[in-house]
Amino acid sequence: MEGALIARDKVGVQDFVLLDSHTSEAAFLNNLRKRYQENLIYTYIGSLLVSVNPYQELDIYTVSQMKLYRGVNFFELPPHLYAIADNAYRVMCNEYNNHFILISGESGAGKTEASKKILQYYAVTCPTTEQLQTVRDRLLLSNPVLEAFGNAKTLRNDNSSRFGKYMDIQFDFKGAPVGGHILSYLIEKSRVVHQNHGERNFHIFYQLLEGGDKDLLCWLGLERNPQKYTYLIQGRCAKVFSINDKNDWKIVRKAFSIIDFTEKDIEHLFGIVASVLHLGNIQFEEDSNVCSDPLWCSSSLGYLYFQVLSPLNVDLAFYARDAVAKAIYGRTFTWLVNKINGSLANKVGFFFEQFCINYCNEKLQQLLIEMTLKAEQEEYELEGIEWEPIPYFNNKIICDLVEQKHKGIISILDEECLRPGEATDLSFLEKLEEKVGDHAHFVTRKLADQKTRKSIDWVDFRLLHYAGEVTYCAVGFLEKNNDLLYRNLKEVLCNSKNSIIRDCFLLSELDNRRRPETVATQFKNSLTSLIEILMSKEPSYIRCIKPNENKEPGKFDDFLIRHQVKYLGLMEHLRVRRAGFAYRRKYELFLQRYKSLCPATWPHWHGPAAEGVERLIKHIGYKPEEYKLGRTKIFIRFPKTLFATEDAFEYRKHLLSKVPAPLVWELPVALLEACWRGALARRAAKKRTWAVQTIRKFINGFINRKKPLCPENRDFVRLSQYHYLMKLRDHLPKNVLDKSWLQPPSILEEVRGSGGSGRGGSGPCLVATSVLFLVPQLQQKVVTSAVFSGKKEGYLESLSQPFLETRLSEFIVEMLIPTRCFQYVTPVIKYDRNGFKARERLLVLTQSSAYVVEMAKIKQKIEYSTLKGISTSNLSDGIVVIHVPEDNKQKVGNWDGGSSEVMWLMLPIPSYKLLECHNS
Repeated sequence: MEGALIARDKVGVQDFVLLDSHTSEAAFLNNLRKRYQENLIYTYIGSLLVSVNPYQELDIYTVSQMKLYRGVNFFELPPHLYAIADNAYRVMCNEYNNHFILISGESGAGKTEASKKILQYYAVTCPTTEQLQTVRDRLLLSNPVLEAFGNAKTLRNDNSSRFGKYMDIQFDFKGAPVGGHILSYLIEKSRVVHQNHGERNFHIFYQLLEGGDKDLLCWLGLERNPQKYTYLIQGRCAKVFSINDKNDWKIVRKAFSIIDFTEKDIEHLFGIVASVLHLGNIQFEEDSNVCSDPLWCSSSLGYLYFQVLSPLNVDLAFYARDAVAKAIYGRTFTWLVNKINGSLANKVGFFFEQFCINYCNEKLQQLLIEMTLKAEQEEYELEGIEWEPIPYFNNKIICDLVEQKHKGIISILDEECLRPGEATDLSFLEKLEEKVGDHAHFVTRKLADQKTRKSIDWVDFRLLHYAGEVTYCAVGFLEKNNDLLYRNLKEVLCNSKNSIIRDCFLLSELDNRRRPETVATQFKNSLTSLIEILMSKEPSYIRCIKPNENKEPGKFDDFLIRHQVKYLGLMEHLRVRRAGFAYRRKYELFLQRYKSLCPATWPHWHGPAAEGVERLIKHIGYKPEEYKLGRTKIFIRFPKTLFATEDAFEYRKHLLSKVPAPLVWELPVALLEACWRGALARRAAKKRTWAVQTIRKFINGFINRKKPLCPENRDFVRLSQYHYLMKLRDHLPKNVLDKSWLQPPSILEEVRGSGGSGRGGSGPCLVATSVLFLVPQLQQKVVTSAVFSGKKEGYLESLSQPFLETRLSEFIVEMLIPTRCFQYVTPVIKYDRNGFKARERLLVLTQSSAYVVEMAKIKQKIEYSTLKGISTSNLSDGIVVIHVPEDNKQKVGNWDGGSSEVMWLMLPIPSYKLLECHNS
């Protein structure tokens, strides 16, 4: 990390802790902007990672990058998700404690993608077996399933998670992932029945309609057109250019099979999805006597056709319909999460939802500050440095305002929902004014001053969160907090033939007369459980930032980002982190980097590292207030001190490279550097020379392209042939009589015409001629393959070479063997049996005999019928052994021209050593 400080003016600092103006929001944003414009999307605040969504693919998530960050010191490489993931993994393995990575940010900031990248990192870098690979696949593929059922398009994000997710990955003692568990929080059920303009329902509805096969849709009673379903058309954007529902459907179907869902489970699950769509299409009409509840017409849920009558008005009937749809989808999502957990064993919302989300953010901010302070205090105590209390904004006062028993907003909301009599949203607002009206962080129109009153409606209340003021509309708070389902509808669902619905709606619920917990209380209890889980683990934090609203690469919206920096508490975290010391490093690492700045420590320090660092900083001139020495680390208070040290180190490196004469110890380093630079320069020059020659060769070939084939144009013609044949491969005529062949380049016209009648020759003739010419060659190749394949070294390299009749020039062949009656001729070196004296000979093969020839004189004739065998080694040494009987040792005879019939005996070795071997 220290090495990157030299370029800090261009790309900023990698750690906000090293900012000189650490309290300046403008300096914070300026550093973030510099890095974002250079596609450096990650920056640290100590051990917290700030991530800015690039809205484009960056080449920083490859397997090689994963291996680069594996097992490396946290600050040794530039900031990255992989560094956070690897550090958490190593701390867990080395210290045998649990760890968590908390990812937070606005919708569209990249939280989902960040969690995917971390899972992929663990899948690649952790130890594995076949069984563990199954667990990994299920962990990775649980994501697309949960995204299909829990994510939706919003105005800010095309793949926004509409639920909170906590994923627990379990490792064994060897550090291998062996299982996992997922907890979900506050699925946005209201989206099932209503979407704002420009938003969509959950992905699974559109994926089913777009990707489901015809038989499945027919069985579910669905049509492909989403415009036919009330629950899918309210946002008026069923089709989205950036979302491929058909491909996503294929991924989800594949994931189901790997996560261990049975076909019956999948059938029932899709039946539920279809039934929700059918429920949305049910309409009601006022009757003079009674109103009808929904007409249950979905066999997918296991119901028969019947009608339920009840004394409800139309509005309550629609409420009942939507309540059933929300209850079915919400509980099915919980069932889905539990099912996935079983296979792993061995946030802009509506007003009420936004209130819950902001409450969650308050709790997590409180956790972050407390754990950061705790970690700082523990490190100071461990290093023997006096702890100085750090002032910070404690948002416990806001958390108490929301969650305090009997006095908090959630308790007042529950009390209003449960009290007898008619409770309304306005009565809830009046109760808030009565109970918490004097709280410094709560205000309504009635309680506000004259200036503030203009910005608050009569049904609104405002909370002053740590990140700023947020105004909530009280309309709908009571209804959404109750989330009640009529008992008679619950009875119908409990008796469903669909096994998933029966699992979600248990008969035991009908016997329980207690009122179910409200949504806010459920969320509060879940959040308390989550905080308890996180408090028992070691933390890592990732804060995701959305750079602009339009999802444009390279666009940095200062106003939007400033709001998120405040909302995520980044300045507060930086202030806490910088209240003590900006930089800390182990003595060994600090000394290794900066030892060249002090003659006493360069080139080698032989004493304890702590003493070496003390000598070093005294030589540099650190003032007492600028640093502290701990038991194992040096602590530097101000970034400017570190910057000065790094600049001095950079200057020192340039001095060392010049190799001054008195410094003899620098000579080997300089010589090595010079040799290496020379090697690099020679390699680059060789590469440039090759490039120049290649370009020149093809230019020359182009100039001589109309000449007959010759060395000057051979490469160019072959390249033209290759490109023509590649095109021809994709444009072949449908039959051999078809004359619509692809027009070849002009330089190939002569070749093309040779198969027929000049330029007008047809393609089929060319093909036929070529095939006839190749038949003997192919037959020879087949025989050779049977003899040598898998037995002879270098055989594969000979496959592309055509067989020849002779390896001598035409002139020599005519001079030595004028009759031209041979089948194959090659020069060999013959070794005598006694003494192994080497003699140059020609090996001539005819139809009936083999001859060993010295110039035109036949030295030995070997009838094929007398041969005992031929042997060759399995190496590329060119040795051939001919086995002949003893009585044939020096037999000579007249030249035997043989017949013209071809005998296919071809040896793919260009030169041979012939050993004389006789069998007795």
